[in-house]
Amino acid sequence: MISREIKLPPKHIYPLDDWKIIQKKFAPQYLAQDETVFAIGNGYLGFRGNHEEGTPVEQRGTFINGFHEQWPIRYGESAYGFAKTGQTMLNVTDSKVIRLYVDDEPFYLPTADLKSYERVLDMKAGALHRDILWQTASGKRVSIKSTRIVSMERRHVAAISYEVKVLNAPAKLILSSKLRCPSDNGNNNEGNKDPRKSPAFEPDVFIPKVNEVKDQRVFLGHEVRTSKMTLSCGVDHVIETENNYSFESECHEDSAKIVYSVKAEKGVAFRLIKYMVYHTSRSAPVIELCGRTGRTLTSVVNEGFDYIVKGQQRFMDDFWARSDIEATIHKDRRTQQCLRFNLFHILQASARVEGTGIGAKGLTGEAYEGHYFWDTEVYVMPFLIYTAPSVARNLLRFRYSLLDKARKRAKEVNQKGALFPWRTITGDEASAYYAAGTAQYHINADIMYALRKYVEVTGDEEFLFDYGAEMLIETARLWADLGFYSLAPKCS
Repeated sequence: MISREIKLPPKHIYPLDDWKIIQKKFAPQYLAQDETVFAIGNGYLGFRGNHEEGTPVEQRGTFINGFHEQWPIRYGESAYGFAKTGQTMLNVTDSKVIRLYVDDEPFYLPTADLKSYERVLDMKAGALHRDILWQTASGKRVSIKSTRIVSMERRHVAAISYEVKVLNAPAKLILSSKLRCPSDNGNNNEGNKDPRKSPAFEPDVFIPKVNEVKDQRVFLGHEVRTSKMTLSCGVDHVIETENNYSFESECHEDSAKIVYSVKAEKGVAFRLIKYMVYHTSRSAPVIELCGRTGRTLTSVVNEGFDYIVKGQQRFMDDFWARSDIEATIHKDRRTQQCLRFNLFHILQASARVEGTGIGAKGLTGEAYEGHYFWDTEVYVMPFLIYTAPSVARNLLRFRYSLLDKARKRAKEVNQKGALFPWRTITGDEASAYYAAGTAQYHINADIMYALRKYVEVTGDEEFLFDYGAEMLIETARLWADLGFYSLAPKCS
């Protein structure tokens, strides 16, 4: 392995803190890195760390675990055992965007006169905060504060609190809350040859089915062209202010927006709370998903933003009580911060994994196409087995659900038993790299390693009898077919 110099972020921009990732200055040179570092998710839904205004951006990202498109893998020449169908996690409807204009001057981070700037990923609370003081060209000082949460308690729910206050004068504000179904899924940048990136899809990968707006509530519903998976994204808004304001709405097949016009008085805040709900399915029609989305929206709006914040804190308190690691041997703030950052991202990738696996990049970006690899069983599962055994059980139950496809894959490469795929979303082998897709038999051993460790640690023999034994037998049949027999001496 090639050794590379580790380049640490500068402390004057990213000061060390035991429980937070802090950015004290807008740094466009670190934009791509920040979008991953400040990503938030819950294992089902993930938001890349894009700024609320939508730009500048390296890669927009809203991801749902397992929500994918399928495509035929094309080879120069066909050969025995080649994988036939690729699967790629899709970048779905972006609901994070809130554009701000003060006296018709747009707030744009790269050119804004920022008097103060702080962005904080609070790992103890499970929230992303931003606090900015912007001085407009006319000298008006504008406070912009936001908090973003992807709920751990309610897996379909996310919310943003976006507060604007003009400190030294009255002003006219425009806030445009947007939804946009992306037309640029995959690696469309020809200059980017990163092999981990997803393939590019045609702009019509999403087929519009529902676009509806009523009052301050908006729905966009789509069906994926080939996989036929369905998606509903719904957004509702609550305004808290003593300022006079009005709003108008606009809705199209692939985009929508609610635009607020505000007569802001000096020192009087305008707070926009944006509730975002996503529902997906492999079989339910879009119109049914929109019904579910509407019911979820009604519930979270009635509960309020503070209820989501308190629920998130309860969940995080429980997580850290059973998962925290304190640095003692190498006791310094960077070590402690890095430990908790890694634990936090494991949580964000796994907390609400239900009926899916854990993608190689979690829900922070498109790299590795959202595929599930052996890394889950070898690297992530041991931690989950000791700290979140119910999540570990869900992941093993998901592997069991793919057993029939593993049997099918074994037959495709002329083997008995079951061969779990090297990389997959649906259970079918998705690796177009022949050397990996047909030779990575150790995935079977990795899954059985996780199964054995789970049963030994938890004592869950019921799972072993109901699901695990069948996986053990079928993977053992494959190894026996290959001629791998135990060389251990027989017990006397």
